[in-house]
Amino acid sequence: MTVLDGARERWVSTGGVELCVTELGDPRQPTVVLVHGYPDSKEVWSEVAARLAARFHVVLYDVRGHGRSTAPRPLRGGFTLAKLTDDFLAVAEAVSPDRPVHLVGHDWGSVQSWEFVTVKRTEGRIASFTSMSGPSLDHFGHWINKRLRRPTPRRIGQLLGQGAKSWYVYLLHTPVLPELAWRGPLGKRWPRILERVEKVPGSDYPTGSLPSDAAHGAWLYRDNVRPRLRKPREDAYAHAPVQLITPLGDAFLSERLYDELELWAPRLTRRTLPAKHWVPRTRPDRLADWITEFVTAVEDGQTEPGANGKHADRFGGQLVLVTGAGNGIGRATALAFAEAGARVVAVDRDAESAARTAELSRLIGAPAAWAETVDVSDGQAMEKLAAKVTAEYGVVDVLVNNAGIGLSGSFFDTTPEDWKKVLDVNLWGVIHGCRLFGRQMAERGQGGHIVNTASAAAFQPSRALPAYGTSKAAVLMLSECLRAELADQGIGVTAICPGLVNTNITSTAHFAGVDAEEEKRRQQRTARLYGMRNYPPEKVADAVLEAVVHNKAVVPVTPEARGAHFMSRFAPRVLRRLARVKPPL
Repeated sequence: MTVLDGARERWVSTGGVELCVTELGDPRQPTVVLVHGYPDSKEVWSEVAARLAARFHVVLYDVRGHGRSTAPRPLRGGFTLAKLTDDFLAVAEAVSPDRPVHLVGHDWGSVQSWEFVTVKRTEGRIASFTSMSGPSLDHFGHWINKRLRRPTPRRIGQLLGQGAKSWYVYLLHTPVLPELAWRGPLGKRWPRILERVEKVPGSDYPTGSLPSDAAHGAWLYRDNVRPRLRKPREDAYAHAPVQLITPLGDAFLSERLYDELELWAPRLTRRTLPAKHWVPRTRPDRLADWITEFVTAVEDGQTEPGANGKHADRFGGQLVLVTGAGNGIGRATALAFAEAGARVVAVDRDAESAARTAELSRLIGAPAAWAETVDVSDGQAMEKLAAKVTAEYGVVDVLVNNAGIGLSGSFFDTTPEDWKKVLDVNLWGVIHGCRLFGRQMAERGQGGHIVNTASAAAFQPSRALPAYGTSKAAVLMLSECLRAELADQGIGVTAICPGLVNTNITSTAHFAGVDAEEEKRRQQRTARLYGMRNYPPEKVADAVLEAVVHNKAVVPVTPEARGAHFMSRFAPRVLRRLARVKPPL
């Protein structure tokens, strides 16, 4: 996919340079201007631009001295924020003379865009600003000064941490050396470095102009960083709504830089993304979705678009699929993601229950929710589901393999049919989900997360739960293996291990080796015990979201589960003794 296919090109003269401008989409639609960073050219945006062009008039331009735009002469003093602002205004006037534009910046494109959105002369020309991986130099300067004026161990640690991340800035201020490096070995190796370190897929980016782009772009830092950090502006307030997208794995910028951003951007929407620095190339789908949502909301007169749940900054607009979503932990998990603004696919073998979960998801905040009916133990049915979800809703960002059934009874009372049934649902259902939806995540190449519901029974042996415990122990080990295999692709895998949770699995569990009447009595007694324990499934759902946010590997939920997990590691002989105790049923 390349930004040049079907695009229109024009040249804009400003301040002694010629800027190469590319346009996509319908000029009658709202205009979105994408500003690239260092050492990039406008092609860094090609994947995002192509996705936005269906809804918007998309404009990209090579910053002066980059790509096909000409460089100022002399270079020194030719890249000041004031001159970059002149360039932006010239482009905006050329492409959208009668309407303000929606501004999007990455890296140094974001740094200069903060200048655009906070100076008086651009008021009325910017409808909104989406920032990623590039702070305002003014805000950065005040951030540093505040920590120097009132140093505490925490603030000193923040300064040192960001100072270490900014190592490249010091190098770019050295004379001649950066230019020699970029025009020599570094320029040749840069594409391979991006592929290896940032997982940036190779395509039309970076372009052949990279060595000269990087050499010229060193003056962005030399002309602006030290003067502005020494004397930051006091009036650097954003006069348009701002969306901040923070990649959590950014090697160059600390999240702490944005702690007090609300002081400078009163109409602020925050998003976080489990990704590294070059998100326009590694997560174009997510960026296009968030930009579309934000621009549409601003155009509709909303200054605070998106969901307002606890994790709305992390899951807003993401596609989450939950199996076993008709009740219990599955429903609670689907609703928790819905409240955080995710799009939800509620999957259950009971069509009515799945439909109810989807309906509730829409009511509490999901921008969209769908119900799908499937038996997770049926491999062919799961394949059809995966194909349908991808075709109609997109690639899943978070998969929760939650569907499961209960089975109690001694080993010799448990029939081969009992074993097959519990393994088909509890283990094979997870295998089908991971294989089908996990493969789609991997092929997309933009990360994701898989959550598999295991149980405290996975590490706590019991004479009453041999089949159930075996199925859940297998899920736990599968999760650990997948986590290792998929880590290089940015896909996290978590095993959630609840203990005694008050759901209806107890009233539907099968008790092997007893007649129907005795089974009914044991179901009722177990349900009463779990009810007395009264640990709600909503707490498990909260643990699921926290696990995805923090990419946790194994998460025991409930005090007894945490205790059993601890003992399995440090006192396994005690657990084996406890396993001999006959349950009071």
